[in-house]
Amino acid sequence: MAVWVFGGRFGLRGRLGACRLLCPRFQSHGPQGGEDGDRLQSSSKAPKTPKIYTKTGDKGFSSTFTGERRPKDDQVFEAVGTTDELSSAIGFAMELVTEKGHAFAEELQKIQCTLQDVGSALATPRSSAREAHLKHTAFEEGPITELEQWIDKYSSLLPPLRAFILPSGGKSSSALHFCRAVCRRAERRVVPLVQMGETDANVAKFLNRLSDYLFTIARYAAMKEGSPEKIYKKRDK
Repeated sequence: MAVWVFGGRFGLRGRLGACRLLCPRFQSHGPQGGEDGDRLQSSSKAPKTPKIYTKTGDKGFSSTFTGERRPKDDQVFEAVGTTDELSSAIGFAMELVTEKGHAFAEELQKIQCTLQDVGSALATPRSSAREAHLKHTAFEEGPITELEQWIDKYSSLLPPLRAFILPSGGKSSSALHFCRAVCRRAERRVVPLVQMGETDANVAKFLNRLSDYLFTIARYAAMKEGSPEKIYKKRDK
């Protein structure tokens, strides 16, 4: 699992560091590294272009931030990978909403950064984590509260929901509905880890609120763009 940043890449142990490069709000230093051991080396010499492939994951194992080696189909990596997929889907949707001039595009970018934090927390299973690991990757309630505030803001601008809405309402809205569906799957991958005590319950709470936020702004985008939403109609027998 890799995160691509400025021509290089950060692996599971580098997700938090990658987000600090992408998001100005991060200023402190945190866990950095690469998938299965590749690292970016600091040197006074001209920087070398890091290789895309490392070969150390060829046998189907990868490393958590704690240094533990697990199969790539482990529940931890399933959750991390689905979160990464969600961020990619949001990135695609963000391009569409930016073209339409929606102000909430900035919120989506902030959410992508928060998903990096989610990935860091997931890649730090508590069963093998030391206190220093948990300190670096703790996931607080602030992002959850922020999502709730955004949901309330946009909900107050929308007409009442009186029927089941199908994913629709134009390109922006449909892309956001797709993000919502991926978010629900990410939540389903995270819940078992919370139940096992491997990750913070706030991670699952954040994904739960995020799916509600994505549903809300999908409706808001459709309204602002004047694109009608399709309503579910039961088929006649």
